[in-house]
Amino acid sequence: MATHDLAMRARDLVRIHDAVLSGAAPPERPRAVVARSWSRVISLGIDPDGRNGRDPLTPADVEERRRTSRLALVIDEIRELLLSAADASHYLVVVTDADGIVLWRSGSPRVKRQADGLGFAEGALWTEGAVGTNAIGTALAEAAPVQLFSAEHFENAQVPWYCTASPIHDPIDGSLLGIVDVSGPALTLHPAIEALVTASVRLAEARLWRHHEERLEQLRRTAEPLLSGADGPLLVVDDHGWVAAHQGVAVRDRVAAPQADRALAVPGLGLCLPERLRGGWLIRPPSSAQVLTAVLDLTTSPATLEVRGGDAPWRVALTPRHAELLTAIAAAGPGGVSAGRLSTALYGDGGRQVTVRAEISRLRRVLGALLATNPYRLGDGVALTVIDPRAR
Repeated sequence: MATHDLAMRARDLVRIHDAVLSGAAPPERPRAVVARSWSRVISLGIDPDGRNGRDPLTPADVEERRRTSRLALVIDEIRELLLSAADASHYLVVVTDADGIVLWRSGSPRVKRQADGLGFAEGALWTEGAVGTNAIGTALAEAAPVQLFSAEHFENAQVPWYCTASPIHDPIDGSLLGIVDVSGPALTLHPAIEALVTASVRLAEARLWRHHEERLEQLRRTAEPLLSGADGPLLVVDDHGWVAAHQGVAVRDRVAAPQADRALAVPGLGLCLPERLRGGWLIRPPSSAQVLTAVLDLTTSPATLEVRGGDAPWRVALTPRHAELLTAIAAAGPGGVSAGRLSTALYGDGGRQVTVRAEISRLRRVLGALLATNPYRLGDGVALTVIDPRAR
């Protein structure tokens, strides 16, 4: 779009912005994403004429966030691509963490000075709740790429700007890592900016995946002595459950993320207690004679569950409701029990099945594969004893 056209569009957006904020009928409706965001920030009490939440973190705090961010692995690739464009002298490249804190800012010194006057600097919180509608905060709220131009921003101080932002996710587990943003003076917006930001995110996510593959290869080398000396099936996986090596078992690329104190059900291996390795986990089935023995002690407060079957026992405290659930499931035997039966046993009412399912979901996050579903029962290979003072 030519500068003349951008200027005309900016004037139209200012009229829409002013009308909506004054309660008058706008000459045209704002875009849906903008309308949703304005509604959110108005409900939060953001002042369009104010300098909302601009207190930045200290440089030491910013450096600590950078150090622990996986985006530090790919920040150079992001900046190299975005700052190599012909019109890079007109904009800034900004990368935030998943909280919306600006961690890196690069680009035009002139635009940097303008951004400093806006408080758009490293360490600043750039969410909708802090500074109103903006591409970074709105991309976080919408969980989607966002481009905003001129008075589509909520704060009047941001009206002279455009910003184009896209979330970046960790390909290992899908978690949000942060936002990649390009911002500059509104009348310098280039139609290729949106595609450029998208390309930078794809490049960074691909690079993160390559880092992940390198870590799996390192784990595979670490596990080689185990693989060469093993006489049974086993898996070697990383902390997220991605398979680095396998032997004697057909397995997909990934299993559930192991935890030291949680039983894990693996197709082809059954119920296993993962064993820690440097950089990952060894998963192998117990011997045929071995089972996981668990003791639920209702005489303690809170009730405790102790599980034996691996190299060392592990113990966890249970809420009274979870202890009741586990007791009822154990009493049902290997045939298991339905949510309706559990609802009747716990609440005296068979209509509380949704509550029962929610509680069991929370309990399984604590106990892992010790519990099986459809119907609810103890996992295969689990022997549970309940110490109940009421039975004495």
